[in-house]
Amino acid sequence: MKSEKKYQTIKATPDASSMIETFRAVGYSFETAVADIIDNSISANARNIWFNYIWKGEDTVVCIKDDGYGMNHDELVQAMRPGSKHPLKERSLKDLGRFGLGLKTASFSQTRKFSLLSKKGDFKAIYWAWDLDHVNKTQEWELIKYIPDNKYLTVIEKMSSGTMVLWYELDRLLTNIKEDDDEALSKFMELMESLKKHLSMVFHRFIEQGKINIYFQNRKISAWDPYLRKENGVQPMPEEHLSNGLITLSGYVLPHKSKISEETFRSASGLKGWNAQQGFYIYRNERLLVAGDWLGMFRKEEHYKLARIMIDLPNTLDNDWQIDIKKSIARPPLKIRNQLKAYANDVRACAVQVYRHRGKIIQRKFSSSGFVPVWLEKIRHGKRFYKLNREHPVIKDFIDEIKNNELSNLFRFIEETIPIPLITIRENEESELPGLPFEGINHELLKEKIKECFNDLLSQDLSVDRIINKLLQIEPFDKYPEYIELLKEELC
Repeated sequence: MKSEKKYQTIKATPDASSMIETFRAVGYSFETAVADIIDNSISANARNIWFNYIWKGEDTVVCIKDDGYGMNHDELVQAMRPGSKHPLKERSLKDLGRFGLGLKTASFSQTRKFSLLSKKGDFKAIYWAWDLDHVNKTQEWELIKYIPDNKYLTVIEKMSSGTMVLWYELDRLLTNIKEDDDEALSKFMELMESLKKHLSMVFHRFIEQGKINIYFQNRKISAWDPYLRKENGVQPMPEEHLSNGLITLSGYVLPHKSKISEETFRSASGLKGWNAQQGFYIYRNERLLVAGDWLGMFRKEEHYKLARIMIDLPNTLDNDWQIDIKKSIARPPLKIRNQLKAYANDVRACAVQVYRHRGKIIQRKFSSSGFVPVWLEKIRHGKRFYKLNREHPVIKDFIDEIKNNELSNLFRFIEETIPIPLITIRENEESELPGLPFEGINHELLKEKIKECFNDLLSQDLSVDRIINKLLQIEPFDKYPEYIELLKEELC
């Protein structure tokens, strides 16, 4: 007996031109788009990958070629089909794709036309192309048999196996640009330099291990190691494993600027500068997804710029970490965020010490007089209380200027209501969470007060060394000796 449908149905086939134009809006940059194409080459077991371009203004052609397995006719057509993989299906542990959209969305984001050429073993070289104008005209999901020049087919035919992606009509980048437009060429060359750095960063572990060679205009790209592991002075932190060993955390504290060459220092600043490069580096199957991001756990601050933490994930956790199509976003599941934050706190604490190394030398050299705290511990009727230190230079200046009994009463009210039991409980339960004074906020007020105290002491005819000695014993100035050092350098 034939079963009946439970509900009435009607087909809702997506409009071809609307859908394919939507694919263009995924949000790729040129750099992330090229990296996505190279992912396919690595998944195809390529050992060598070539990125080349021929500058012709708006007729510029970009070619990405590899010597991987290659594809026969049916496999190539399947590769050109949007959604050629189900994101939830089990796949090879080495696979860098997920949605079966990377080739298409990455290419559509940059071009209106692109061709895919391939040769597999003894099969004949074949090719097909997507042309958005053709799709818009026919309203059909149709590939066309097209390549911009037969010389590309000749190149593929001479290979034992391999694949080539050709981008032309780069309308997002080079619309109405003439070949002799020097300004446009200059901007294009800047983009190419940015791309080269991006590839050396994203695939640095593959390059370092000799798994692949990437050639840019036929010149081999060197790996960019975010952790300076070959430099003396880098401090690797103990590894930690989460999620039953599936996730590995490896923290690194980079050397102080004074310990490395100027060239190494510039190189280690990466694409966006030292401060921007601090944070987590998330890898899936050794391919870098996210570079230098505290994942909303901390702000990026000068004092932590030497802290970089490698997070290694398998592709089986793509869904848990919400890996996006572009492979440029990853969000850790809530259940491990506290563990990530605790590990990061340890790395950051070490990074602060290294960052302040020169300041610490000043402290050891000049410290001799008594420490000046903000808070004083007092015992009253056998109980412990805390009182603001009225002799602290910042507080004393404030009191002398205001000279108001109401201010004294306000201080007393604050002192009598300090939640000591709550602080004690929190310290015991979460000892890693308390921050330094002025941590995570703008330091302009702190710098201003240091300078005011410096000038006050200078007016007392004290030597610079004596002033530094005093400032380094005043809380919370003692936590930021680098600012005191800067004042000294300005005078000297």
